This record gives sequence, structure tokens and C-alpha cells, in this order.
Amino acid sequence: MKKLIVLQSFILTSLIVASPVFAQSADVSKVQTFITSIIQTLVLLAGALASVFFVWGGIRYITSSGNPETLDSAKNTIKYAAVGLVICFAAFVITNIVTQLAQKAFGQ
Repeated sequence: MKKLIVLQSFILTSLIVASPVFAQSADVSKVQTFITSIIQTLVLLAGALASVFFVWGGIRYITSSGNPETLDSAKNTIKYAAVGLVICFAAFVITNIVTQLAQKAFGQ
């Protein structure tokens, strides 16, 4: 009950304090740049995370001491990290291709 009251007061306060948002001009290049920036940032973060898992799998592989379960788990970690890196790279390439096509379509 106490959490509900705190949550409701927080929501009410944020609605009262919120500043109004005014509509901006519909400039396609700004929207395109914004979306491209978000996608590239997410791809960068996902790639960094996949790299961390790749290193973690390598460390587990080296320190497995011949234990078959640990060895298989480390191999799976490396395999899934490699798949993640390939997906991140493909997403980056696709984002660049779509950006170039959109620039040609909208005449920039």
C-alpha cells in the first residue's frame, strides 16, 4: 500500500512538473540522423557486450582443466558470442545501406 502511494505521488508530481513539448518541423534528415544514431549506438553496445562474452568464454575455455561440462559451456559461450558479433556487424552494414538508400530517395 505504501509503495502504491509513493508511486502515485511520483507520477502525479512528474505530470505537474513536466514541461510542454511543441511540435517541430517534419525535417526528414533530422529524423533519419536520429534513428541512425540510435541504431549505431545500440549496435556498438551489443558488439562490445558480445566481445566481452567472447573473452569470458575464452577464459573459461582455458581454465576448464579438462572438465567436459565446463569445456562445452565455454565453447557454447564463444560460439554464441561469435554469432552475436556477426549479427552486430550485419546490423551495422544494413543500417548504412538503408541510410544511403533513404538519402538517395529523399534527395540529400
